[in-house]
This record gives sequence, C-alpha cells and structure tokens, in this order.
Amino acid sequence: MDRSSRNRLTERQLHHFAGETLFDGIARAVCRAGCLPRKELYEAWEVARRVRRRFRGGRVVDLACGHGLLAWIMLLLDDSSPVALAVDRRVPPSATALAAALEDDWPRLRGRVRLLEADLAEVALGRDDLVVSAHACGGLTDLVLERAVAAGARVAVLPCCHDLAGADLAGLQGWLDGPLAMDVLRAAGLRERGYRVFTQQIPGDISPKNRLLLAEPASFSPCR
Repeated sequence: MDRSSRNRLTERQLHHFAGETLFDGIARAVCRAGCLPRKELYEAWEVARRVRRRFRGGRVVDLACGHGLLAWIMLLLDDSSPVALAVDRRVPPSATALAAALEDDWPRLRGRVRLLEADLAEVALGRDDLVVSAHACGGLTDLVLERAVAAGARVAVLPCCHDLAGADLAGLQGWLDGPLAMDVLRAAGLRERGYRVFTQQIPGDISPKNRLLLAEPASFSPCR
C-alpha cells in the first residue's frame, strides 16, 4: 500500500485494516468517515506516537489542524490528557464525520475534542499545553512555534512548504539545502530561548517533508 497516496480512504479500503492494533482501529474509523487522504492518516499516526514517547499529559492543542485527526490520536495514545483543542482558520465540514466515527468506537472520547475555527494568533495557550502541528504550511510553522514559546508550552511541529523567499538562512545554504537550513535555525532558535530540543523523522515513504521538531522548556515540570 502506498502510504503517501492522496486518495481518500473509504469503506472500500476497510479490508486493509483488519488487525486488532490501535492503528488498525483508527484506520477503520477514518475509512468509515470517508473524508481523509491515506497520507494524512499515516502522517498523523507517525507524528503522534513519536510525540507521545517524549511528552505526556497536558491539554493537546492541534494548530492548523485540518480535520483534527492528530488531536484525536494524541488522546488515544495518552488518556492522561483530559481534552484536546483542534484549531484552523477553516475546519472542513467533514471533520464532524471523522469525530462521529471516532467517538462511536471510543465513547470515552466523546466531548473531549473541540473543533474551533479561529485565527491561530488568537488562540489562548498555557504552559501546561502540548502544542502540535503537522504540515502547517510555510510561515504557519513559525507562528505555531512562536505562540508555544510565548506561552512556555511544549511543542512539536512537522514543517512543510518552506518559504525561502527573502529568508535569512544565516549563510547555511552553502552547506545545507534551504528547507533543512531553515529547520536547523528553528531548532537553534528554540535552544536560544531556553528550550530542550529533540529532532526525529517520520518515514520518508509517507512524506519527504518528514523532519519532526520537538521542544520543551528546560525548566518544564507538569502541574500536579
């Protein structure tokens, strides 16, 4: 199966996910909802499980969320997060179909994920939040990072669509390609602002834009 396919998953693909794993269960719900490309299922899963290996608990805030699948998976992987907020300037109407399919299979999630149409710059964040964003295009990734750092929150982003026009790459483009230089500078900027930085990758067969940047304040400790 081509995990990078942009074709929508529908009930016709249910037979591909007949196993008993959590991933198979999520995939079946996505198939029944019939609104998401296969690529987004695999991206959200691979991002969420890597983030949860590092960061537990906290309200999940999924910025530039699209259908919000990443937020749902974050709660499924760690039930100690009480709620999730999934925010985009325009949330697709079919996001409600995805929500219904997931809540049918996991009733404990009912009412715990809120979908919100809003400007990302206006969403109130707190230090105990866990801010995530998968493939926020161009400068949206920088906005997500800036908002998280301003709140002192943990953050994980999977950047894409790097806007290199006029970007200050600190002279690194002689050694690194432009997008990689930009992501290196993002990581360095987080360190300069007192964050511990962790870098990973999701599988390249899902997306070539696969660099995952995670960071938390060096002084972070969860509120009890």
